[in-house]
Amino acid sequence: MCGIVGYIGYREAYPIVMKGLQRLEYRGYDSAGIALFDDKELKVSKTKGKVADLKEKIESEIDTSGTLGIGHTRWATHGVPNDVNSHPHLSNSGNLVIIHNGIIENYESLKKELTKRGYKFESDTDTEVLVNLIEDVIKEEDVKLGKAVQIALNQTVGAYAIAVFDKTKPNEIVVARLGSPLAIGVGKEEFFIASDASPFIEFTNNAIYLEDGEMAVVRRDKGVKVRKIKDDSLVDPYIQELQLNLEQIEKNNFEHFMLKEIYEQPSAIRDTYRGRLHAEEGIIRMAGVDDNLERFLNAKRILIVACGTSWHAGLVAEYIFEDLARIPVEVEYASEFRYRNPIINSDDVVIAISQSGETADTMAAIKLAKEKGAFVFGVCNVVGSSISRETNAGAYTHAGPEIGVASTKAFTTQITVLTLMALKLAKAKGSISNTDFHMHLQELETIPQKIEVALQENDHIKEVAFKYKDARNCLYLGRGFNFPVALEGALKLKEISYIHAEGYPAAEMKHGPIALIDEEMPVVVIATRKGHYEKVVSNIQEIKSRQGKIIGIVTEGDTSVRDLADYVIEVPDTIESLTPLLTTIPLQLLSYHIAVLLGKNVDQPRNLAKSVTVE
Repeated sequence: MCGIVGYIGYREAYPIVMKGLQRLEYRGYDSAGIALFDDKELKVSKTKGKVADLKEKIESEIDTSGTLGIGHTRWATHGVPNDVNSHPHLSNSGNLVIIHNGIIENYESLKKELTKRGYKFESDTDTEVLVNLIEDVIKEEDVKLGKAVQIALNQTVGAYAIAVFDKTKPNEIVVARLGSPLAIGVGKEEFFIASDASPFIEFTNNAIYLEDGEMAVVRRDKGVKVRKIKDDSLVDPYIQELQLNLEQIEKNNFEHFMLKEIYEQPSAIRDTYRGRLHAEEGIIRMAGVDDNLERFLNAKRILIVACGTSWHAGLVAEYIFEDLARIPVEVEYASEFRYRNPIINSDDVVIAISQSGETADTMAAIKLAKEKGAFVFGVCNVVGSSISRETNAGAYTHAGPEIGVASTKAFTTQITVLTLMALKLAKAKGSISNTDFHMHLQELETIPQKIEVALQENDHIKEVAFKYKDARNCLYLGRGFNFPVALEGALKLKEISYIHAEGYPAAEMKHGPIALIDEEMPVVVIATRKGHYEKVVSNIQEIKSRQGKIIGIVTEGDTSVRDLADYVIEVPDTIESLTPLLTTIPLQLLSYHIAVLLGKNVDQPRNLAKSVTVE
């Protein structure tokens, strides 16, 4: 949820930490703060609002010199967003400074005990409790900071990524993680700390990703020492070479990251199937599936667990797996899965989907499935993420960094990976003919080019957006493979424009939502020629007879829907199972343009964060 940045070395820390916060603002943006130390003085500045507000405040009120610094951009959990609750937090002595991502679940009992010991608290946060707990351990146990952090964390319950330093010994930063990501950039006589690698990519390509339950003491003169939090045992850290580049995390010439990422989908999908899809040879190579093919083929069912947009991708996958591979599929909200005492068998395959690879609810579902003996396969975008390490096997989407909070290319690349998996299993099971298999491979290879064609409708979609930007409600309808796309389209509109929207199977409209339709209600209907076309046209006629305003997503050259709809947006023709990869494009653009016309913050919609690392 929150973004953590830190630096210790020979450079000025402030510009590095500030730029890092700007890059991590997608993780949280209701308040922000920085602490700097220049060998003489600790300087702290924090404020409610965006990182831009913090930058303006800092540069007008404090000296920004110093080669040690930590910074934080917050998504509020404990305590409302205000200056006091913003991070960093100081211990009562003023010596310890901490930033924290996550939730300390037992903070109330810890706070009561510390209050009895004479500690006072200014904020409503669990973080201020943690920093004072660490200080108390130092006093009571007479230990150094690193050991105190290890002891204190063994008394806490919850999830966290933290960075803490002591102004009386400013040659080190202590970091730790459990359930929230944390990376250490390793340079020459300098070190960087961040929630992901984007804040330090221009300085070093080498990073250590802490595993769950690990902490590290980062010293400018002695390097990095990693230990297990539970027993203080030493860990030999793996230094990973990053594949990220600076261009991937900049907007280039686009007004927003979201628009850039919508337009990146053709190249992102090519990157997803590159090296896997060999259409001419009729081969799909996926090491994670190949190495565990028998587990998939012998599975009585596939359980898909995910949240948000990834859950919608899972719903599309349910149609694809059952249609092509003839394997029963159930799709579960990860946030509900672990709490309803699910039936999980050792011959089940669980597919966990997450863009970030850090989604807390999905991680919890993975752990539960593994405890029950199921085989767990991860589909995620971020190399080295928690889900990629926790699962038995998996596949990366290779979509590149997704900065916009509302997922776009994550959705289409997840569907691409899941389609490849379904086709591979269908071929191995013999549930698809050679002719159909080759046709699917060849058609999937053309999808990026067809998305480029769909993107050419952008100006027309902007006109449609202008017409309906003042709507209070919107209904999205689809059938078959495109029902999940209707759900995803409605989610995008809700997320970034704050217009209420609902997605429904088109045939279910008569069982309730039709009561909402009047001359003020725009209804987006996905009506491609493949699938239940005639039945969807009938649904459109029912809407039309009730004066509803119809926006049709149609196949190129369609005339039937054009005669009925107020507006139509065309997408190229393709086989039915691949239509979601095309029909979702105009829905993404429609939401984007409505939000821009309404003056909303498209990349940072209110109350949302990109990586949901708490339950």
